Amino acid sequence: MAEHSYTSRRELDQYAFHPAVTLLVPVVCILLQVVLPKTFPRLAILDLPLIAVIFFSVARRSQIAGTMTGTLIGLFQDGLTNHPFGVNGIAKGIIGYIAASIGFAVDVENLVNRILLNFCFSLLQSGLLYLIARWLLGDATVRLMPVHELIRAVSNTAVAIPLFYMLDRFRVRE
Repeated sequence: MAEHSYTSRRELDQYAFHPAVTLLVPVVCILLQVVLPKTFPRLAILDLPLIAVIFFSVARRSQIAGTMTGTLIGLFQDGLTNHPFGVNGIAKGIIGYIAASIGFAVDVENLVNRILLNFCFSLLQSGLLYLIARWLLGDATVRLMPVHELIRAVSNTAVAIPLFYMLDRFRVRE
């Protein structure tokens, strides 16, 4: 019987994506993030680019790739919205790094883990955006609304889980 030896979890579970998927999924998420709230104002609570950052970061399990993915997606999101340039880039870059780091230690294929990751990262991003706006930009008008942020985290998680299963079809083992 053949025996396989893996020296790390990285060799076991690292995935790559076709370049078209890597480019199109974040672009579609960003465009939907810009267009949907104008058409359906209640959908402003969703953060589709965050979901893309989490998915690609945990699937690739590379802190550098996760940070770059988060930063680039965040900067493009800032460029198309009315946020100060760089705010989402910083927050999503941090999320990408942490998500890739957690991808080594946690089975990210598990449904419960995916739910917890998306929920916690949504809350973390809300906190990061608050800290960046309040302390780095000095905007004293920014308020943290805990109930709203919990609803946002639940909404993002509810959208992320089916989206993750759909995007799983495009993964290729490295």
